[in-house]
Amino acid sequence: MPSIDEYARRPREERLARIGRTPDELTDVVQGADAALLVRRPAPKSWAPTEVICHLRDNEEWFLERMRFIVAMDLPRFVATNPDRWADERQYLTNDAAVALAAFVRRRRETLEFLRQLEPDAWARAGVHVDSRGRRTINEFLSVMAWHDDNHLDQLRRALDGRP
Repeated sequence: MPSIDEYARRPREERLARIGRTPDELTDVVQGADAALLVRRPAPKSWAPTEVICHLRDNEEWFLERMRFIVAMDLPRFVATNPDRWADERQYLTNDAAVALAAFVRRRRETLEFLRQLEPDAWARAGVHVDSRGRRTINEFLSVMAWHDDNHLDQLRRALDGRP
C-alpha cells in the first residue's frame, strides 16, 4: 500500500482516479456480508466493518468541509478530530452499514465534483490543523484521501476475515 508521501508524488489525475474507485470497491467488499458479520469486531480494540464504513462516511464529510473552507478563506484553522470518539459518540455499531455506505458514496460523488471543478491555483490553497498535522493544501488533502481509502479498505477486508 503506498504511503501518503508516495501518493503525493503521483499525478493528480491518478490520485483522483484512486479515490473515484473507492465507492465501487467498498460495495464489492461488503456485498453479500450478513448483518452479524458487519457488526463483529475482529478484536476488542479493532473496528467492525460497519464502524469502518461509518468512519469513511463521516471522514468524507470532514474532508469536503475543510476543502470548501480552504477555497473560501485564507488559511482556515481546523481542530483535531478523534475517530475513536466519533465511533463511540455516533454509535457506529448501531448504524446500518448499507445506509452508511450509500451516504459515503453520495458524499464521495460530491467531493469528486468539487475537486474536478477547482481552478488550477486552488490546489495550492491551504488550511492549518491546530494539531501536529500543520498546514495542508488541497493537493495534499487529495494524497491523504487516497492513502486513507487504501488504509481503510485493507482494514475492512481484514475485519470481514476476522483479522484485526
